[in-house]
Amino acid sequence: MKYFRKLIGDKCYLSPVSLDDVEKYTEWINDMETGQFVLFASGVYDIDKERLTLEYLMKNSIIFAIVDKDTNKVIGNCGIHNKSEVHRTGTFGIFIGDKSYWSQGYGAEATMLILDYAFNLLNLNSINLDVVAFNARGIKCYEKCGFKYMGKRRDGIFMAGSYHDVLIYDILASEFESPYIKKLFVKTTEANSDANKITFE
Repeated sequence: MKYFRKLIGDKCYLSPVSLDDVEKYTEWINDMETGQFVLFASGVYDIDKERLTLEYLMKNSIIFAIVDKDTNKVIGNCGIHNKSEVHRTGTFGIFIGDKSYWSQGYGAEATMLILDYAFNLLNLNSINLDVVAFNARGIKCYEKCGFKYMGKRRDGIFMAGSYHDVLIYDILASEFESPYIKKLFVKTTEANSDANKITFE
């Protein structure tokens, strides 16, 4: 499978999602251990339904595959949903489907890369997210990346026979420091500055 290095970190890079990975995504979202954190657990997804879901996201959201930089192996995806051109807002979502990559910093790096894209290329001003209160690993990741706690929806979801709160976080462009795009811009523009000298008369 060929992936394309759109946004590049130390551990992973973000590539356009490929429908060739639909079987892998179907396996991940049917995994109860993964699904309980991203609210897929109660759903029943076969390959056809997951293909339709991916096609919808590719058309209506900004979504990237998360790919291990060393092995070129897809390990999950992340996206910006509900993007508003008027209010310059969006909603962030991510999941690492390959559990062997959990708690190794891939989620945090992918989060920083897509926030960089949202703030420094799409010119969004505010990104929000929802996270279930029992997702301690996710909360730690989001706070590490600069998200601020806003509030909660009490008993917002039902899981494993009980209701659980849904926590709401957000981050503003003014609170974010670009890890990739601005550095790349400076590097490439400075490298070409002599060759691109223009005289205005």
